[in-house]
Formats: sequence, C-alpha cells, structure tokens
Amino acid sequence: MAKTPAWQDLKVTESGARLDKYLADQLADFSRTAAQKLIAEGQVTVNDQEPKASYLVQVGDHIRYARHLPQVLEAAHGEDIPLDIVYEDEDFLVVNKARGMVVHPAAGNWEGTLVNALIYYLGQAYTQGQDPLRPGIVHRLDKDTTGLLLVAKNERMRRSLSQMIKDRQVSRTYQALVWGHPASRTGLISAPLGRDPKDRKKIAVIDRGRPARTHFEVLQTYPQGAELELHLETGRTHQIRVHLAYINLPVVGDPSYGLSRRDTLGLAGQALHACRLAFKDPRTQEPLVFSAPAPEDYLEARRLLEDWA
Repeated sequence: MAKTPAWQDLKVTESGARLDKYLADQLADFSRTAAQKLIAEGQVTVNDQEPKASYLVQVGDHIRYARHLPQVLEAAHGEDIPLDIVYEDEDFLVVNKARGMVVHPAAGNWEGTLVNALIYYLGQAYTQGQDPLRPGIVHRLDKDTTGLLLVAKNERMRRSLSQMIKDRQVSRTYQALVWGHPASRTGLISAPLGRDPKDRKKIAVIDRGRPARTHFEVLQTYPQGAELELHLETGRTHQIRVHLAYINLPVVGDPSYGLSRRDTLGLAGQALHACRLAFKDPRTQEPLVFSAPAPEDYLEARRLLEDWA
C-alpha cells in the first residue's frame, strides 16, 4: 500500500536527551529504532535543519517529523458508531468514551475508532485542515479507560484546547478501583515515566523519564481494595495506571500493570473512569465543568469489591 508522509510538530520542553531517544519517549507508537530510521532518511528536522540521531535536544527546539500514513487514512471514512455526547456547540464537543473504543486509527485499529464515529456524526468536513490521524483530538484515553474526552470541531479550536492542556489549564479528574489500601487518605505520586527498557510497549518509572505527578484521594475503602479520586498534574501515557502500580495499588482489571493475577471482577479492562473535566472556555473565559457517571460494569465491579472478603 502506498504511503504518504503527514508532517507532525513537536516542541521540546526538556533538554539533554538524544534526539532519537526523545522521539521514542514522546511518541507512544515510535521505537528508538524507528526514530533513528526516520532521522537517517532526512524525515526529521530540528529548527528546520536535518540533525543527527545523537543531537541533544534543547528547550524550545522545534522538531518536525514525517509520520507515514497508509493512503486510506487520508480519507478516513465515517462509521455509524453510537456516541455518548455530553456537550456540543459550534466549536467543540465533549464525548463520554465507551470501554473498548480506540481514540484514533493506528496500526491494528484502522476502523471502529472514535475518529471514525466522529467523521460519520460531524461529516467529512470535520477533517479539513486537521491532522489526518487525529482530527480534533486534543488528548487521549486508553482503549479500555472510559470517560470524558474533549474534541475540537475545527483547527482553530484544536490549537486553543491543545495549548490549554499543555499549559495545564484543563483539570482532569478520574476515579479508579484498586487492589490494596493507600497508606494515607490523600497523597501525591511523583515519579518520572518513560518507555520500559524491558518492554517497549509499556511505560515504567525510570530515572531518566519525564516528570509525572498524580494526586489521589481515597473515596472509600473495602476489605481488599479502595476507590480513589485522581487528578493529573501531568498527562503522560498510562500515567495513572503505572503510578498506582508503582505504589502497590494496581487498578482492578488492568491487564498490563496489575501486580498480581487478582480477579478482574468481571471487567474487560481497567476500572479507570475519566469522570470530570473543568476549564475556561477559550472564547469567553467562562468556567465550564462537565461530568459523566461511571459505566455499569465499573459500578458492578465496585459492588463486588465491597463484598470481597
């Protein structure tokens, strides 16, 4: 299948890493080998110059890289997939994402994604002027994490919302069921995250990782576990799941970071739900708050956890 490059932009916020490693750490579906190949082929620029893989990135550097997309993605088609829309106006909408739904097309998931559903719902014009891989997508949730996602309906709003998330002006609140009991009612998990050197598909706490901070509060304790409310100070890949596993509180049903083969309580994925979004409307500065209840399978797992002896 013919491939066409879609150029992506990345602004460096931390100095000192090699370019190939920085790309691999920043981009969820890039390995260091893939990054080195792109650099060698002249498909990565730093400040409009072609660098070496060993170049040490500096704060403020402007990186551009070519992400090769199968031709089909340039005209990604809409699919009639039900959407739970919490809010919508002329510039953006808030979607309550279901468990099992991938946010955007990628290898192994070319169809059935949130983007496919949005194209059907909003019309093909929704994709115009936007990233062909992620039109309107300004942040992500893992496939089996449920809850609220902001989606821009045009490029102007996409840029505004993306900058607000980068500047930590969007408050994101989650709830999770975990095995084990926290040592305190509230706490802060501050541990750097990066690609797991033993498994590049996973994230791990590593010394040279990117700073990551997760705040938690205990909502309820049960005989063998607890329900937590969590607030992200940073938004790294798999941050909540990895941080909770790091302090020996694996999320119930987590297939990747669970610390033991405990019962999944009937869940087909992790008991993690993005329950609240709060931010100021970039057009009017009016405070906006959106919320969504946890899905029924999460609530059933919570009922089972209450009785788990």
